Amino acid sequence: MVAGTSIVTGIAGRYATALFELALEQGAADDVAGDLKGLGALIDESDDLLRLVRSPVLTRAEQSRAMAAILEKAGVHTLTRKFVGLIAANRRLFALPAMISAYQKLLAAHRGEIAGEVISASPLSDAQLDAVRKQLAQAMGQEVQLESAVDESLIGGLVIRVGSRMIDYSLRTKLQNLKVAMKGVG
Repeated sequence: MVAGTSIVTGIAGRYATALFELALEQGAADDVAGDLKGLGALIDESDDLLRLVRSPVLTRAEQSRAMAAILEKAGVHTLTRKFVGLIAANRRLFALPAMISAYQKLLAAHRGEIAGEVISASPLSDAQLDAVRKQLAQAMGQEVQLESAVDESLIGGLVIRVGSRMIDYSLRTKLQNLKVAMKGVG
């Protein structure tokens, strides 16, 4: 069994752990990770695919056929195709997004990386993301895999989450703190 699998729990964690262990045995951990990342992006982008994954009305056979066609078209690794077929047959497609996330956590832990997220008021360039990644790696003492997101309500600055730590350098928070401080003066 993979060391440190306690970082994922529940049904998604059990399925992701099984997939991760098989992928390691077959030397396909990175291929499967790429397939899952692409599949996760497809689910995020397509309302129809999201309905397919979450629908309790569709039969196992219908979900299996639809997912098999999508994965065939995407040209994913055999292990990924079999895994998605299995979870469709077991009526667990609703948990696929959580399984994808759990798999990514397992892979990052295996590589000795930490997952992090940087949220900014406007999209960051690759150079800016790389600079943040380097600073975090230096501060944390290990590589950090960053996901980026945009939240225009921040006004400016960044919010960075790495593990259980959160660093909030957003203008929105600074203004809120100033507002609280001003209330205390009067």
